[in-house]
Amino acid sequence: MVNNLPFLSTHQHIKAGLDIRQFHFHTDFPCSSCVSMTSYSDKGPKPTNGKFLYFDHVTFYVGNAKQAASYYVTRLGFQPLAYKGLETGSRKYAHHVVHQNRIIFQFVSPYESDDKEVNQHVSKHGDGVKDVAFAVENLDAIVAHARKQGAKIVKDIWEESDDNGKVRFAKIQTYGDTTHTLVDRSAYKGLFLPCYMTLPNDELGKKLPPGKLDFVDHVVGNQPDHHMESVAKWYESILQFHRFWSVDDSQLHTEYSALRSIVMANWEETVKMPINEPAAGRKRVRFKNMSTTTEVLGSNTSL
Repeated sequence: MVNNLPFLSTHQHIKAGLDIRQFHFHTDFPCSSCVSMTSYSDKGPKPTNGKFLYFDHVTFYVGNAKQAASYYVTRLGFQPLAYKGLETGSRKYAHHVVHQNRIIFQFVSPYESDDKEVNQHVSKHGDGVKDVAFAVENLDAIVAHARKQGAKIVKDIWEESDDNGKVRFAKIQTYGDTTHTLVDRSAYKGLFLPCYMTLPNDELGKKLPPGKLDFVDHVVGNQPDHHMESVAKWYESILQFHRFWSVDDSQLHTEYSALRSIVMANWEETVKMPINEPAAGRKRVRFKNMSTTTEVLGSNTSL
């Protein structure tokens, strides 16, 4: 069925970390050549206060970080990259980081059963994406603009450093429980981030065929019905993204299901965030089923 997927037919070789539920959802619809869409040529004025470069990394909250990382190594062609945990002074959480070419995924799980941050998220959503990090230039200007536009700043600008230099961060709230970490790594020469230790390649992983994944093309934010437009406007207002592409339920539907989608992108169009919502049909759209079971008013993130 791969050739019938509207996104995978052209992006299969570069789309990373596909969520199996999103895969099933795509198969409800005809091939991309059969679906009309709306493209936008007017990107508006080019932002002068900061620049988004690329997806820096994606952080998953999971029940078992080591096991999750091992799965991506043995099943999807990733290799271990970095680790932060008890051995490095992190007393609350284990962080296992894997990579494949320009893709970096971080899996985080708590050491203590009464932890609220990660355990509540996993209980509510299951193993899944908590944070989508962007590499940026001029972090101060981006945060100042976001604050002026009313963004919720989860954690204001802070700095971390080690012998390889320093990295500056800020974290803002987006839809549902999802956050965006803004990362300025211009003064850092380390492998991933400060205070992480490097990990050797996995011996089993080296014997497996390559995954042939290159970079994260886009990250999808699934919303409840009638929330897509407000989320798209949030990206326009807060992050100064523009509308890159869209479809509605008159363009993308079957006898049983339909969706609407607006793809938001940075000026250079190196970061794309499709914002989806279900439309009325004879059956529930699959990501609506998924959203209901995750108990987050429909908002969830998949790759």
